[in-house]
Amino acid sequence: MILLEDTRQTTSHGSHDRKHKYFESAGIEVRRTKLYVGDYTLPTNQSICVDTKKDIQELVTDVIQDHTRFRNECLRAQEAGIQLVILVEDKGGFVDRQHKVYNKPVRSLDDLFHWVNPRLFIFAGGKQKYPRATKGAQLAKSCKTMELKYGVRFEFCLPEEAGRRIKEILTGEEPVR
Repeated sequence: MILLEDTRQTTSHGSHDRKHKYFESAGIEVRRTKLYVGDYTLPTNQSICVDTKKDIQELVTDVIQDHTRFRNECLRAQEAGIQLVILVEDKGGFVDRQHKVYNKPVRSLDDLFHWVNPRLFIFAGGKQKYPRATKGAQLAKSCKTMELKYGVRFEFCLPEEAGRRIKEILTGEEPVR
């Protein structure tokens, strides 16, 4: 099997090493090329593309802070008849200053409604540094709206599942859970 990976997908920081190790172990050859949308697709069927996000903070950046650019990519996919799947890797969990643990791993948009942004727990000089940080409900509502308007699909997985999920999404295989 051959998988196309967008050349704009950063490879220098090791952030995709797990995916690449999975691809190699599964006998998947990865070829880098510029893609119209997303990060991964198949050369034999480019009507579905997967755009990966390393965590929910990257999703916040794209959907909320860099909304116009992200919306334009979703529109390009929709106009080209491409099913764009946003695959967000989330390992869950962070601990606040009182040692309270937040965030089970997000596995669906419904889970995202309950996500607590760790930036809300950053303080400087005794004051909350980011009091207006995006909350889970706001992000989930924006994602649901984008699904309805642009046909994009949001999926979530643990980082160690990302390579397998990319293959499953692109080949139409049912996930093994």
